[in-house]
Amino acid sequence: MSIMTEIDQPWIGKLLRTGAERFILPRFHAVVSSRKPDGSIVTSADIDSQNFLQDMLAARYPDIPLLGEEMTRDAQEQVLHHHNVLWCLDPLDGTSNFAAGVPVFGISLALLLNGHAVMGWVYDPIRAELFSAVQGEGAWLDGVRLETRQAPNLPHCVGVVDYKRLSRALTGRIMDERPFHSQRNFGASVLEWCWLAAGRYHFYLHGAQQLWDRAAGALILREAGGRITQFDGTPLQENDLQPRSVLATLDPKLHQTWRTWLDHAPEFPNAVL
Repeated sequence: MSIMTEIDQPWIGKLLRTGAERFILPRFHAVVSSRKPDGSIVTSADIDSQNFLQDMLAARYPDIPLLGEEMTRDAQEQVLHHHNVLWCLDPLDGTSNFAAGVPVFGISLALLLNGHAVMGWVYDPIRAELFSAVQGEGAWLDGVRLETRQAPNLPHCVGVVDYKRLSRALTGRIMDERPFHSQRNFGASVLEWCWLAAGRYHFYLHGAQQLWDRAAGALILREAGGRITQFDGTPLQENDLQPRSVLATLDPKLHQTWRTWLDHAPEFPNAVL
């Protein structure tokens, strides 16, 4: 029996909702935050959400270990490189938004099998939206199947661009040439993946994304029909902890247009400066 058939998908969705209702939403607008060694913000909601979800998953699926954002790097490496099946959890993505009172944040959970996401869930507590996907079976928003639509030509597109993590050269070129109509940055990667999959904009550029930021969301977009690579056109890796660049679009034609545009960048754009 495949491990995927053993996973109770409705139960996972209810678990994420419960975690948000108990540990995240009650603390919104009443947040005490601190900074991790890398400078990023962490709150008690991040820690308590991860502990709750980890405990519940371990009780239901004791043979599947968990890799969580709030674990130490050594612990993350141990789980990733010594287990063929594991959970990958971001207990609260968009923590800076959450701490500042911006209502854009989410929970992301993926099941990784042999280094690849095969099941994924992203829950948006503010809008009570649950996105999910199963490899080879499709992606859904609250049970309604997601199917990406054809995007317009690049000059007419709206997308998400995370300028903070792009190289100075690439940022300057985008600002000078602005090859698209308009851009946004919502500050919550796990939702940005899903909103693209739902057709709420047309492309996504991110210069350095962590595994827990992309594992579930990238699967959801792929299963909805989207196209994903790194900036240089290579596949987006799922089996390591290195930050990876993201070029994601609603359709292959728009993706190729972006690849052509990036190939003429003055320097390789993956460097984060």
